[in-house]
Amino acid sequence: MKKLAVLLLLAASTSAFAASPKTAAPKPGSDQFAIESTVLAVYNVISGPAGRRDWDRFEALFAPGARLVSTKRGEDGSITANVMTPKEYEEKAKVYFNDHGFFEHPVNTHIDLFSDIAHVFTTYESRHASSDDKPFARGINSFQLVRIGDDWKVLTIFWEEEDAKHPIPAQYLPKR
Repeated sequence: MKKLAVLLLLAASTSAFAASPKTAAPKPGSDQFAIESTVLAVYNVISGPAGRRDWDRFEALFAPGARLVSTKRGEDGSITANVMTPKEYEEKAKVYFNDHGFFEHPVNTHIDLFSDIAHVFTTYESRHASSDDKPFARGINSFQLVRIGDDWKVLTIFWEEEDAKHPIPAQYLPKR
């Protein structure tokens, strides 16, 4: 069963974190593979049809003291931040997820790694149903991860949704 889970994770991570023609897919057991797997696991927990999510799994992906930060742009262009613990995010999000489908996945990813810290910049697309042709939202998730023992844990997720005045720059869009 564990082999099947690893194979499914590998298949999912290679499609969600598609390598450019010049870049090889990360090798299982490598830091890059573990980092991508952790980020993909966060996307997998929050994505799904209306109904419950595996919040125990969600919390297990985070380091002690972790924070999630969403931003909202005001009419005047100013940005306000909403800072939450993983538990606070769960309480807020499950109200919506119980009644609405939500499918978010990365379409472009960039990882910077130094020793026991990693920064992962993912461009995301959000859909109400996995079969929706077009996303209802796009934006950038900035993940900061830390190695704790043998595991990579999320320390921070900071995100901003694009809008008409602030589209995602071409360098963060998938290369097609």
